[in-house]
Amino acid sequence: MIVVDNVLISDAIVEEQFVCDLAKCKGGCCEEGDAGAPLDESELDLMVELFEKVKPYLTPEAIAEIEKKGKYVYHREFGWVTPTLGNDNEICVYGVRDEKGIIKCAFEQAYYDGKIGWKKPLSCHFFPIIQKNGRNGTFDRMNYEPRETLCKPACAFGKKLKVPVYAFLKEPIIRKYGEAFYSALEKVARDHFSTSKKS
Repeated sequence: MIVVDNVLISDAIVEEQFVCDLAKCKGGCCEEGDAGAPLDESELDLMVELFEKVKPYLTPEAIAEIEKKGKYVYHREFGWVTPTLGNDNEICVYGVRDEKGIIKCAFEQAYYDGKIGWKKPLSCHFFPIIQKNGRNGTFDRMNYEPRETLCKPACAFGKKLKVPVYAFLKEPIIRKYGEAFYSALEKVARDHFSTSKKS
């Protein structure tokens, strides 16, 4: 386990390699799971505030489901999450399948089109890192949890390109913890590898 500031980071985040291979996984993390995407309480108002700008990107089925369930829902195990079409293990209502069968996030598409300034829920941006905030003074946690089958192509692609997990997820790490934190993590990763080579 690695510690940077108040965050416990699993060794796998600096030891393993990962690069999403959308052509192979088709964005399956947007529909494979036990619930919708976990949301931080600070993101709930954003889901409501940005909805009208994101709505044109959504399917009629998704809009109907949001009108029925709400912009976000509460899950007994995972807390606040995005709604899904039908059951918990179906596609996120904000996921849209393109002509190649790849699921893309409506928030992210609106962000790239310059319609909104918020990219997507942090839990989605962090995947396959599962990031959890500490409570009552405890440490935040970051664990590397790729899906065994779905993420196999991404693990292979990461090894081929030699991109560590933390480097692939530089943007969300900085988004959550800042540039100084990422620089410290990068240094810890270099030290970790130089130490492991000596032993």
